[in-house]
Amino acid sequence: MDPISGSLGVLVAVILIFEGIFPFVSPSLWKDMFKRLVKMSNGQIRFIGLSSMLFGVVLLYIFS
Repeated sequence: MDPISGSLGVLVAVILIFEGIFPFVSPSLWKDMFKRLVKMSNGQIRFIGLSSMLFGVVLLYIFS
């Protein structure tokens, strides 16, 4: 396996672990969060997504 495939696999695994922590620890709060998310406008959701991506790019720049 080449290093890029291995790193990508590790990245996906870590993302899945972090994504699963909140619903595992507090499923009721997780469901409430999604209820509030459904009530948001598309613009608000896009802003959250954009902010998350930019934060990820900044972290990637810092740690690379």
